[in-house]
Amino acid sequence: QVQLVESGGGLVQAGGSLRLSCAASGSIFRINDMGWYRQAPGKQRELVAGISSGGSLNYADLVKGRFTISRDNAKNTVYLQMNNLKAEDTAVYYCNGNVQITSWSKGRNYWGQGTQVTVSS
Repeated sequence: QVQLVESGGGLVQAGGSLRLSCAASGSIFRINDMGWYRQAPGKQRELVAGISSGGSLNYADLVKGRFTISRDNAKNTVYLQMNNLKAEDTAVYYCNGNVQITSWSKGRNYWGQGTQVTVSS
């Protein structure tokens, strides 16, 4: 089994910063793409930022220049540094990882349980 566990959410004032972490554990051969998604009340889950196993990055337009995604492959961990937070960033943030449990198996997507980020204006 594979588990992804997020941490680092909380309450912050507008203009502040938070750093989210997501650690994967369990039977892992390799983690391919990893990413952060968010879901605000009444809205669909949306991609915030993604990072490939080779380090290629992509960001949603709304967070470009403010958020930075990174990963530590040795620790099976992905991070999201969020700066200059705005009230509209308030959401539950989920991490996602495409995990292979053996060298010959296809990757499967796993999700964390989510961590709440609340930005007060």
